[in-house]
Amino acid sequence: MRPLRRARGAAVVDVADDEVSLVLRVGRGDEQAFSQLYDLLASMVHGVVLRVIRDPEQAAEVTQEVFVEIWRIAPRYDQHRGSPRAWVATIAHRRAVDRVRSEEASRTRESADARIAVIDVRDTAEEVTDRLDVARVGHALRALSEKQREAVELAYYGGRTHREVATLLEIPEGTAKTRIRDGLIRLRDLLGVDDEL
Repeated sequence: MRPLRRARGAAVVDVADDEVSLVLRVGRGDEQAFSQLYDLLASMVHGVVLRVIRDPEQAAEVTQEVFVEIWRIAPRYDQHRGSPRAWVATIAHRRAVDRVRSEEASRTRESADARIAVIDVRDTAEEVTDRLDVARVGHALRALSEKQREAVELAYYGGRTHREVATLLEIPEGTAKTRIRDGLIRLRDLLGVDDEL
């Protein structure tokens, strides 16, 4: 993917270089650089978060949390491991997934509390089976390679297309498809599922 370029006066400036410079300055506590980075990336971060959360109000909260985290961890940014845009998108996606999981866990607890008075043996058995399945899937996901797990989570927890996964991870679309497919095959094998993926 070619880096974006924009004109600044008579010179043409590489936007990716601007972003690296801003993140490095933010890492040194430069509030003006942080403001510029926010202006540059806020709409992208909000879009990533909104796609996962789907609730505009919560997405706005999580977007703010992402930028607080960026301010906090900017000194650890390593430009050799990826572009600032990809780094920020990954932070945004992870923070959004954490919020969804937290909300689901909260709803599960509330639902369990509401049903506790009317549970029968069959419901208990089904609930235990479901929880065991969730635990098995979580364990199987952790057994994937980091690259496969990241691609599978973006595609299935994040609802991303192969093309979007490729863009977020800054890899070719074919590589994204392969990572997702290989990850799903590995999950199938780990979970002992007979159906073809």
